[in-house]
Amino acid sequence: MEVSANTPAVVTGGASGLGAATARALAAKGAKVAIFDMNAEKGEALAAELGGVFCKVNVTSDEEVDAAFAKAREAHGQERILVNCAGIGNAIKTASRSKEDGSIKHFPISAFDFVIQVNLIGTFRCIAKSAAGMLTLDPLDENGERGAIVNTASVAGEDGQIGQAAYSASKAGVIGMTLPIARDLMNEGIRVNTILPGIFDTPLLAAAPQNVRDALAASVPFPKRLGVPSEYAKLAMCMIETGYFNGEDVRLDGAIRMAPR
Repeated sequence: MEVSANTPAVVTGGASGLGAATARALAAKGAKVAIFDMNAEKGEALAAELGGVFCKVNVTSDEEVDAAFAKAREAHGQERILVNCAGIGNAIKTASRSKEDGSIKHFPISAFDFVIQVNLIGTFRCIAKSAAGMLTLDPLDENGERGAIVNTASVAGEDGQIGQAAYSASKAGVIGMTLPIARDLMNEGIRVNTILPGIFDTPLLAAAPQNVRDALAASVPFPKRLGVPSEYAKLAMCMIETGYFNGEDVRLDGAIRMAPR
């Protein structure tokens, strides 16, 4: 699908980091971008910069997601592009012993569930609702293409570290559902792909001490640096614009394979 002037697009988690870079890349091609995010201050500012629309939305809520799609479609029309970047993480061991007093505790189930609700079910919620809307569109070309969806997983979905049980499970779920969803939508001309980012220089890492950032960069085989959001955006654009790109999960990680810690 060629991204051109006035192509409607939605980017979840679009107010910062990977999502913001992708929103900018889409807007640079002329797309009309709707930014879904919880951060109204950053989201409104970026939407104004790009000539798009901001929708405050919690992807765990059916009602908020429905309202956000309705607002985006009223402003720009039915989206042909969905990029899912909304996500959270935590670091808690499954069970652990206190070094202070030897007491034992386990991963709070509510904390595990919340990560799954945001990263996995929230992603699927947006995919399902967007795809249903795309089905109303006329095909763009002789192949019958109607739309393209890009999801964000993580290298942790394949080699998660200590404390990443919930995060890894959620991202492995995104990886695992990519091909079935692509197959679900194959007769409707909607392509689905997923990016597995490695260690990227996002707002989450911006607050880390420099020595931590340096150590993370040094752990990457090549190039020995953190990934930058514009690199994620380039791959997302490639997935969107390359018509034969479908049902794939692609690592973008400088060849890193995560160690246990």
